[in-house]
Amino acid sequence: MGRIQTGRVILAGVIAGIVINILEFVLHGTFLGKDWKAAMDALGRTAQPGEEARSMILYIVGGFIGGFALAWLYAAIRPRFGAGPGTALKAGIGAWVFASLGPTLVQMAFGLFPGKLLYVPLIGDYIIYVVAALAGCWFYHEPEAAAA
Repeated sequence: MGRIQTGRVILAGVIAGIVINILEFVLHGTFLGKDWKAAMDALGRTAQPGEEARSMILYIVGGFIGGFALAWLYAAIRPRFGAGPGTALKAGIGAWVFASLGPTLVQMAFGLFPGKLLYVPLIGDYIIYVVAALAGCWFYHEPEAAAA
């Protein structure tokens, strides 16, 4: 069992993070943007000057953290499950559990947002993390073991 290739994890994480950020923007910014604004208005929250830019930076950083975690998870489980898209799929689902399912369950407990803003992102994030895993993990490989 070889060591995790840190440089390859970083490359795979950057690729996965880019995919996550692009698809999250489409989901939350384009598809659910009006719903998020209505929900925030209903909570009496209006963006203060500079707050939107700060929030955007935090979302982008979070997307890359998710991408790096996903790539590291793939590298960690690869010796057990083998290289390839099946293992990338497992890593994507695992990352989705921690990045989306868990936090969504907590948000459900608070009851602050309408169901559409909980269930649609939950399903969308599942797809996003699977696609990001397949894209990012394509770039992770380890050196071949020397033949005996």
